[in-house]
Amino acid sequence: MPHEMTVRVRGYHCDFYGHVNNARFLELFEEARWRWAESVIDLPAWQAAGFGFVVAAVDIRYKRPAPEGMLLRVVSDIARLDAKSGVFRQEIFDAAGGKLLVEADVTFAVVDTKTGRALPLRDEADAPFTAWRRGHVRDHSG
Repeated sequence: MPHEMTVRVRGYHCDFYGHVNNARFLELFEEARWRWAESVIDLPAWQAAGFGFVVAAVDIRYKRPAPEGMLLRVVSDIARLDAKSGVFRQEIFDAAGGKLLVEADVTFAVVDTKTGRALPLRDEADAPFTAWRRGHVRDHSG
């Protein structure tokens, strides 16, 4: 199930040209992923158990500028889960007009925070993805 958040573009988000700086879009995507994580698991308990998320790759495509004052809608969903990694599909829209401004595919892994090694996405390491897996099976069952 997609996770959504809204945020208003502030002056500090903008660059010399008066629109959201490319690096700020990455920060907005990061914030959206943290909010997603907080919505699906007890994040402090999960982290205390030695689990963490790391980003392995980001493929980002900028479509349109976002000027100061614009309300943005950030949509995040899991696009794919593999044995030891997954991909978040994230999009930022103009909340008023609905136009796509930026899209990204973010490859991530769940790691053991003591060793830094990627963990297989099963058992407790798979806990954040349980609802997605249930929906994905139901959506593709026939």
